Amino acid sequence: MKSPQLWSAACLVLAVPLSVVLLDRRDAREPVPAVRFATFNAAMNRDAPGKLLEELRTGKSTHARQVAEIVNRNQVDVLLLCEIDRDAGAEAARLFMDLYLNRGSDGEAADRPFRHVVFEPSNTGVPSGHDLDRDGKADGPADAHGFGRFEGQYAMALFSRFPVLEDRIRTFRDLRWDAMPGSMLPRDFVSPEAAAAMRLSSKSHWDVPIQLNAAGMVVHALCSHPTPPAFDGPEDRNGRRNHDEIRFWVDYLTPGSGDWIVDDKGATGGLDPAAHFVVLGDLNCDPADGDARREAMLSLLAHPRVNDPQPRSKGGDVVAKQQWGANAGHQGDPLLDTADFDDEVGKGPGNLRVDYALPSRSLELLGSAVFWPASGQPGAKLVEVSDHRLVWIDVVVR
Repeated sequence: MKSPQLWSAACLVLAVPLSVVLLDRRDAREPVPAVRFATFNAAMNRDAPGKLLEELRTGKSTHARQVAEIVNRNQVDVLLLCEIDRDAGAEAARLFMDLYLNRGSDGEAADRPFRHVVFEPSNTGVPSGHDLDRDGKADGPADAHGFGRFEGQYAMALFSRFPVLEDRIRTFRDLRWDAMPGSMLPRDFVSPEAAAAMRLSSKSHWDVPIQLNAAGMVVHALCSHPTPPAFDGPEDRNGRRNHDEIRFWVDYLTPGSGDWIVDDKGATGGLDPAAHFVVLGDLNCDPADGDARREAMLSLLAHPRVNDPQPRSKGGDVVAKQQWGANAGHQGDPLLDTADFDDEVGKGPGNLRVDYALPSRSLELLGSAVFWPASGQPGAKLVEVSDHRLVWIDVVVR
């Protein structure tokens, strides 16, 4: 669904960023405007097409209200929402924005509303025509280009208080997996015909330029939600795909390594080396724990253009120690955890860091956090709406 056309420069001047922080200066302490980017897997997926849309239209969805309260409590300016079902008319994201994000708990309109939404098609539930899981059928949810019981299930949407440069958006939904040099595509598991048809993105990869001020500062929101590295067999097709979906961003950000990349409009290559960006998404990969193939994740975190602020929360640490189980064997710092997964040893991976907001080193970072309040703290009950937690960063606007 397309957002309104760009505001004029005058409107942009008035659109003061929501987050205003103080930055130490040699001569004085002056207020510096900052924009808050966040990612949140809100589990707004349903088991049949149209269910979420019907629920949102009432304006009374408890789930949607809780998600919106988390977003607004954290004063987010640019939000990637993972796991929101995309309907044929792409209405769900707009309804969520208008009836929930832009409304307070009392129903009053927000002072500074979200005005722009990107809700591009997803590979989830789109038939591939091939038996990708080798169960003898070609019409199951695991045979789709991205796992889904219907087209658009588990999709993603980007919301912004600032103008989106729509004519410069790049999407990579149709990019074939076998186009990636040295890919981990499981050629011994699927047929040659299936291997040639499989797409890299389980949902999509997006490059969404957002203009943050009248001076023309643009930050590219690099959005994706790779498949979980689980729910397969010894061929590890999901683990391999998760790795390569993350590796896409490594190549996209590395000059000379993105020549193989072709967007859905036919343009080639990666991101301009001078561009500001924030990588956003539930990447479904912990750099230290869990069963993922983490080499690509480690490469992304260590990329010379990427700043890993390591957002954290006290709640994640407290919960990991309370739940223990699989968490007892973890090597990573539980302060960095962003997801509360099954802790039963042998059944679940325990709590992991899988959700990321990674700014470019070209941006000045002011702060970051995982919204995971401990029991008894404000918002502690709210987070039960999903097994993931909202992750945010603040960057300076110049």
